[in-house]
Order: sequence, then C-alpha cells, then structure tokens
Amino acid sequence: MSAGVAEAAVQTCSTGRPPGSLLRLATCGSVDDGKSTLVGRLLYDTKSVLADQATAIEEVSRRRGQDGPDLALLTDGLRAEREQGITIDVAYRYFATPARRFILADTPGHVQYTRNMVTGASTADLAVILVDARNGVVAQTMRHGAIAALLRVPHVVLAVNKMDTVDYRESAFTAIADEFARRARELGITDVTAIPMSALTGDNVVEPSTRMDWYEGETLLSHLENVPVGADPVGRPLRLPVQYVIRHPSQHRQVVERWPAGQLVSGVIEVGDRVVVQPSGQTSTVVGLSVLGRETDSARAPQSVAVRLADEIDISRGDLLSAGPAPQLLRHITASVCHLHDRPLRPRQRVLLKHTTRTVQAMVERIDYRTDVTDARRLPCEDGLSVNEIGGVRIRTAEPLAVDDYRENRRTGSFLLVDPQDGTTLAAGMIDAGSGAGQGPAGY
Repeated sequence: MSAGVAEAAVQTCSTGRPPGSLLRLATCGSVDDGKSTLVGRLLYDTKSVLADQATAIEEVSRRRGQDGPDLALLTDGLRAEREQGITIDVAYRYFATPARRFILADTPGHVQYTRNMVTGASTADLAVILVDARNGVVAQTMRHGAIAALLRVPHVVLAVNKMDTVDYRESAFTAIADEFARRARELGITDVTAIPMSALTGDNVVEPSTRMDWYEGETLLSHLENVPVGADPVGRPLRLPVQYVIRHPSQHRQVVERWPAGQLVSGVIEVGDRVVVQPSGQTSTVVGLSVLGRETDSARAPQSVAVRLADEIDISRGDLLSAGPAPQLLRHITASVCHLHDRPLRPRQRVLLKHTTRTVQAMVERIDYRTDVTDARRLPCEDGLSVNEIGGVRIRTAEPLAVDDYRENRRTGSFLLVDPQDGTTLAAGMIDAGSGAGQGPAGY
C-alpha cells in the first residue's frame, strides 16, 4: 500500500467520534531488534487487526512451530519476508485511536535496505528507532539517526526494546538512552524521547509496564497520541506544482480555457489572489477554482485543485504557482543526498533531476564529502558515493528550478536524481537553498 492510498484510507476511517490530527511515523532499527513485532503489537493491542488477518497469522505461526501468534507477520507483507523472518520492503499500515489517526511506515533493518528507510521517513513527523537492550547503540542505529536528521524528521523516539532480556534493569536502559542522546546531538537531533519496552510481552507499548515501575514516562502509544504534529502546510507560502493543464470550455466565451491543475503542497489559494508562475515570473489573478469538479472560492494544502487565471499565460507541467515569499530560482544547487543505487554516484555524472512535477537535465558537478553516520564527521569523497552512503553534492541544472530550502518546505526542497538511460532512481536529495549560487552561466 502506498503512502497516498494509506492516507486516503485514514481520512475515511471511522472511530465513532470526530477524527483527530494525523501523525505520520516511521519505524526503523537494526536486524532482530524486534521492530516488526513492535509494530504488530501496536496494531494488535489497539484492536486494529481484522479477524481474518489474526486467523491467518495464527495459522502461519503454528506451521512454523511457534506457541503464539508471531505479531511481526502483521507487517512483513511480502512472501519472502515471511519465509525469511525479516523486513525487506516498506510496509505502510494505518490505524486510529480516539485521540489521533496514524500512518505508519515499517522500514527495513538490514544495511542493504537502508535506502528503503529514506522512502518511509521522507514524509514522517516522527521516527521510532529501535535498539535491542542487549546490544545497545550500534552503527545501524546511528545510520538511521543520521537519515532522520538529514530528512529533518521533527521528533525521534528511542525505543529500547527487549527489556525482558536484561531483567528490566533501569541501569541498562539509562546507559543506552544517554549514549544515543549524546550521539544524536552530534547529528543535530534535539528532540529525543527514550522509552523502555518489550514488544514481545507488551510492556510500555500500549499499556504501562508493571515490571518497570522505575519508569515514570509515557507508553509508546500515549506519546504518539500526544506529540505535537509538525507545522501545518496551510500556514506556509503558496506552492502549487502544475501536474496537468485541463482544457475547459468557457461559460462566457466561445473558447476553450486552459486551467493548470495539481496538488497544493503548501499554503491556501483563493479567488482574487495574485500568483506568480515560476520559473517564467509571469503574474496573474485567480478568477476561478475547481476541486473535485466543483467550483469553489478557496482550496488548501494538500487538496488537488484546478485554477482559472485572468490572463492567458503559457503554462505547462512542471511550472509552479506561488504567492507570498518567493521560492529561489537556482541552476546551481547545493544539497545533501542519500545514494540509493548499487552503481556509485560520481562527479561529472549526467543525470535527470526530478523536482516536484518538473524534470530537467543536470550534472553532478562535484561531491564535496560523505558523512560518517556513526559520528557525523564529513570525510573526503573522491571516488563517488556508494549505495546507502550520505554526502554533500553540488548540482548544475540545464534550466532554473523554483526551490525552497528543505528545512522550510520538505516538498519543494527535495528532489530525485534519475539515470537518463534507464530511468532508475539514483539518489534522493535535500536542498540547502541558502548555499545556492543563483542562476549561473547560461551554458550547460
């Protein structure tokens, strides 16, 4: 299930009372930290598992010789995952409590699937990073922490799992929590909440633990219900990437009007607003809006909307309607990237850069550094970035792009690098617009 489908399902779910706010979260951790079991426990104990799902899981667990249901199977959806007992793909699940609605992305723990964590965490408001209480903080723990920091995930929960294997000792939990907090600060993560738990027994997942009376904080579910959700995209400047131009018969003239349409990634658009078409810089006034085929006076993120402008302007897919503080028009982009492909990303490599609905030719001018995710050091990078590595790059595009800093707008501040030969996704990038050098020379 894609994140978009999951969100649609959440929007229509019924809890018997008015729906609360929506929290997107991603779970991540090292191999055998009990991540899928934790997610399964969360779903199971919040009564978010259908009867036929529970029956199927019990049957599979019985065939594998297990005494009780293996809750990890609730999220390990691929057949290969169930047979191997590992998580490979990003599994999206949704559930709701009377307090809040949730979209949960269960991401893989194996090092070779770290790139999938980028997919799961790219839209997350909160990341749950699991640690096995017996092993403490390991390299993969900090790798996931580095990705959470890179993606500017606002909140991080350190779930110290398998406390039952260390006799629920407070000293074991405190040592792990202190070490992670110290290393997280080096990565720039400031909001960390540590929770001791046992997903196998259910301690501190949904219900408070009677075995850890020394812990006075919230359970995981209680924290998820109460953590502040990130800034509302409605309060940000208007950004509407044009996905399609609809040919619409005019009600007043014998002509066919062209209505640019797309999904609002931030802000509010209203009839009477002055908007700027990027990157051309042309301006016009909004004289009509249509949402789901019905005309309206206003629309807000994340609605999809068609816009009628007062002036006939040449607009096509890839343009951006903006208002308020303008995005920056850049052809030289400084960014952090997470490399996703087995083939290295090298300096002077020609790529396609996909930014919102716009795709342009580009070149990786240079790779400034790669990040040591264990201690956040920036190391020289002469041979390129290998799969799962994070680094800083300088990119030159053939055409100007209207971008925002990733810290200000995660949608208009991010991009993908694509192989122009076969369309393979190579890397995911986050723009540092404050370091952009502007339009640059006309040559490519």
